[in-house]
Amino acid sequence: MKFCPLYSGSSGNSIFFGEGEDKILIDAGLPGKRIDIAMSEIEEDTSNIKGIFITHEHSDHIKGVGVLSRKYDIPIYANELTWKAMYGKIGKIKDENIKTITKPVEIGNILVEPFKTSHDAADSCGYIIHSGNRKTGIVTDLGILTEDIHNKIKDCEIILLECNHDVEMLKFGPYPYVLKKRILSDFGHISNEACAEGILKIFNGDKKHIYLGHLSKTNNHPDLAYKTVEVILESQGIKIGQDINLIMTNRDKISKVINL
Repeated sequence: MKFCPLYSGSSGNSIFFGEGEDKILIDAGLPGKRIDIAMSEIEEDTSNIKGIFITHEHSDHIKGVGVLSRKYDIPIYANELTWKAMYGKIGKIKDENIKTITKPVEIGNILVEPFKTSHDAADSCGYIIHSGNRKTGIVTDLGILTEDIHNKIKDCEIILLECNHDVEMLKFGPYPYVLKKRILSDFGHISNEACAEGILKIFNGDKKHIYLGHLSKTNNHPDLAYKTVEVILESQGIKIGQDINLIMTNRDKISKVINL
């Protein structure tokens, strides 16, 4: 299997997952051309994508999905409320490429399982991708990491987990009060500290590859996010590089590719 966050951040998100000939994207929140470029950089072709799975309707997750679907005849998968919220934003889509998720979806040898997240969207979700005996978790855009989510992702070998903001940077930063309150709420985004605490709760002794993703451009910094998580984990006896492979995602370019 092959996994790579093509882009991850508050300005756009798209994630590649492949198992042999079965290849999907989670979200397409940048112009289609930029996603094409990122795909070529990991030696993949967007025309081989068999489905794009949408987490929610915010523009940093759907900006390029309509273009890619029309250009390459790719089905788009989303739950009913997300389809209603995004349909008028992505242009005309072929009827046969409008796929409403009501249960886990099989794409060849991949099983894509949605789960609910707490975010200020119509019906936001994360995804567990099952491939053989391996599980990969996509967990971004959520205000809280619930016990149900912990149980969903604790057995995942690869996890992309939101690490959105530093609380002090957000509190004393330029955002208006209403936006700060929304981000800090149970329907906003999780902080660097909350991300680390979530990792502690799901760590079960098995080696995990954990990407820190969806960083705020204004209220975070990659070095700060990484160090905050690293310090909290190591204070609890978890060894970075040995117990957990901690990987920082990139906002404007591809992140590390994992092949297993």
